Amino acid sequence: MLRIFFTGDDVARTRLAPAPDPLWETVLSLHILRSQRANAVHGEWRRSVATDLQASPMMSDLRLLLALNPSTGYFPDFLTPLAGADGLDAGLDAVAGTPPELLRRDLAILAEERPLPADVGALARGDAEALRLLTDAMRAYYDRAVAPEWSRIEAVVEGDRARRIRAVAAQGAEGLLESLRPAMRWRAGELHVDYPFDQEMHLGGRGLLLVPSYFCWRYPVTLLDPELPPVLVYPADRPVAAPDRADTSRRALGALLGNTRAAALAAIGDGCSTTDLARRVGISAAAASQHATILRNAGLITSNRERNMVLHSLTPLGVSVLNGR
Repeated sequence: MLRIFFTGDDVARTRLAPAPDPLWETVLSLHILRSQRANAVHGEWRRSVATDLQASPMMSDLRLLLALNPSTGYFPDFLTPLAGADGLDAGLDAVAGTPPELLRRDLAILAEERPLPADVGALARGDAEALRLLTDAMRAYYDRAVAPEWSRIEAVVEGDRARRIRAVAAQGAEGLLESLRPAMRWRAGELHVDYPFDQEMHLGGRGLLLVPSYFCWRYPVTLLDPELPPVLVYPADRPVAAPDRADTSRRALGALLGNTRAAALAAIGDGCSTTDLARRVGISAAAASQHATILRNAGLITSNRERNMVLHSLTPLGVSVLNGR
């Protein structure tokens, strides 16, 4: 478990990232690429990218980048600087400018867990050419594997942000922290986070940056260095979807409900407003409202008014129908 300790100032200074962070998405997608267990969520993307990269001469250029990003466990803090929030170029410039003492420290921690290639030595010394090769590899991988998904990444992250913003509007910063359940639980000044090992984070008045991520999978992620600006990257809420192996069931669901209505059922996921539903499916608000009414009458979703909007969520029957069970 990760326990994050807040003061009153920390609660007030907790904030939500305004958009996906390209460096976090790049690094976390590398972890997914190397883990077969991620197939349930990202299987189609993973298979496509793996096939593409295996047939590409760029694989040799990615060797060091892959060594720095295992499928599980620690990966270097310097790969995801705060500057990544300002875009890929700003983030890669920050990586290239990492002080040698931080490079040595992060790489020494990684070397304690797994063997590293010999060219890590030049990187640990802050060699400019080694840093250039690393950032070039990060850019090339981003262009090949992440950029083609960017519109989907933005849509999923924006859907998550809309839910968090509604929580802030209703209950303030503590409402934002409460909305992170079930993976995180807010308890009187502490945020308890499902995490693969025990760690504590004392914010000390700096606040916390929450970053919803498309490629964050299973557990939220944070930095190891307590002196860096506190950040918590978490899996963005997304429409509930059947596993990739259930493509036949999806087609059957489309035949049963109609493709647009089936897409609407999937888009509702963990909850969304009628406006969100229209945007996710690519239909008008009036059409989204009509489809939601039909799904509600069939017992597949529930709808509740919250202030000036109607929020929809799946019923247990809706989840079962969507997942082919």
